[in-house]
Amino acid sequence: MTVKFTKMTGAGNDFVVVDNRTRRIHDGSKAAKLLCDRRWGVGADGLLLLEKSRRGDYRMMYYNADGSYGGMCGNGGRCIASYAVKHRIAPKKHVFEALDHCYSVVVGPKNIALSMKDPHSLRLSDILNLDSNRQPFNFVDTGSPHVVIPLEELEGQPGSLDAVDIAAFGPRVRYHPHFAPAGTNVNIIERTGPNSLNIRTYERGVEEETLACGTGAIAGAVVAFRLWGLNRPIRVLPRSKLPLLVDFDETAGNIGNVRLVGPAATVFEGEIQL
Repeated sequence: MTVKFTKMTGAGNDFVVVDNRTRRIHDGSKAAKLLCDRRWGVGADGLLLLEKSRRGDYRMMYYNADGSYGGMCGNGGRCIASYAVKHRIAPKKHVFEALDHCYSVVVGPKNIALSMKDPHSLRLSDILNLDSNRQPFNFVDTGSPHVVIPLEELEGQPGSLDAVDIAAFGPRVRYHPHFAPAGTNVNIIERTGPNSLNIRTYERGVEEETLACGTGAIAGAVVAFRLWGLNRPIRVLPRSKLPLLVDFDETAGNIGNVRLVGPAATVFEGEIQL
């Protein structure tokens, strides 16, 4: 069948977006593998299916490039919200459903503000045994599981964030038995100011470094806030060099009301035989 699609990017994290309210695509996993293939398909980090919802203006179904169900994606959420407004599926301020949760979003002329789930399962200064090395790490679930490691604590101390061989290091943590069976995303962060940090992310399901990761940016900001006391909002600069802004409230020591602000852009539209 012929499928109409829109290629979008959220701070460099790219997606194929399909209006699937008629449910023409029945197998999202299979469709993601085909559409996201960068040699034989459109090419993307993930597939976003916009479907009908009884709880919001629509439902977002997110699949990673390898076909695995991705749960929530912050950059993808901003992209699908921009798509919905452009195609008059939803107003500029609306609510969409993803992974049994409703997210509120405001689509502005340049940036999109997305309210995210409260982070949970935060663990600081834990230890992971990597071969003969003891690697300090932090963990938090921000809608997806994330390991966060400050650059200065990374094994081998590469000296700069650009020098990190994340393609080699990421899978060692992502597939570590400690995080089995689901695995984890892996982030390396570097403090750059009183309210800013740089980040690199090896993304589960994409199985390589992505130019940006929304839930990873939130994870990095939350861990940096706890470890270093960064001021809010926190400016997170991913590999794409397109900044994301992460803000949240702290009440009685708990972090909540998380907001992710950043761009979303349409790259091109087209049709493909699926």
